[in-house]
Amino acid sequence: MGASTFAGEPAVYPSRPVKLIVATAAGSSPDVLARVIAEQLSASLGQAVVVDNRPGAGQTLGIRTLAEAEPDGHTLLLGTTGGLAINPALYRHLDLPGSKSFVPVALMVTIPNILAVAGTVPAESLAELIAYAKANPGKLSFGASQGTPLQLLGEYVRAKSGIDMVYVPYKGGSQAMPDLLAGRIQVSADALPLLLPHIREGKVHALAVTSATRLPELPDVPTLTEVGIDGYPPQTWMGLVAPASTPRAIVGKLNAAVNDVLRSAALRERLPKLGFKAEPGSPDDFARLIATDAEKWAAVVALSGAKGD
Repeated sequence: MGASTFAGEPAVYPSRPVKLIVATAAGSSPDVLARVIAEQLSASLGQAVVVDNRPGAGQTLGIRTLAEAEPDGHTLLLGTTGGLAINPALYRHLDLPGSKSFVPVALMVTIPNILAVAGTVPAESLAELIAYAKANPGKLSFGASQGTPLQLLGEYVRAKSGIDMVYVPYKGGSQAMPDLLAGRIQVSADALPLLLPHIREGKVHALAVTSATRLPELPDVPTLTEVGIDGYPPQTWMGLVAPASTPRAIVGKLNAAVNDVLRSAALRERLPKLGFKAEPGSPDDFARLIATDAEKWAAVVALSGAKGD
């Protein structure tokens, strides 16, 4: 008699290419990570892991696609803080797939973000930006991908400092960047690897980092707490989730494969250069993080007054 399997579990997993949904645009931080991880997982699993970008509606399009997929491990989602921990508070008016629609597989990385302004703005510190904004009400626009920590960072700073900024939604941070560099929007935020080259060239000014401590790459840039904006969660994260009811054996195999990849010599060297900190762990670890961060971000959404479409 052959080995028993869970209901819906193939005798061999994976038995065909695995689709990895990314709910943000090509070139965004999640997309960059997904392509790095997909390359390594393909070799580990013995099947191609294919990135499928499904941007739109504040990541809800990609999350719905996952929720509707067969729970056989062949469709996965690169879950982000925005999609999994913020959306439930930001889109309360929508019937979104909740935590019961997916199962956490593995946390992969944590990421600090940077608040920045276009080089055309006469401000090289948050205090200078606040003073400029109060002297020029309604003239500043803040651009970021919708339903993300980056959107909430702008909304939170606006609410905490009492300045007037107009939010401009984007499908992905990579789309906001050209407008920031050109000065069509004045304020934005993104992960370290995407902003650092432009900061070093003087095209944008870094005002604050969201991390608990200053970053080695930007030792002169203060944390949000240092400049009086407290209460904003210090880090965001990305990890792998699968549809609800995915067999535990498949979740376990995927978790082990992801952790092996994160601990590999290749990624130990590569991820920090991309601004990511590897965070191997168990599915239960990731589940607890999602639950606790959802509460923290609900408080940020409430204070900021941010609303999803």
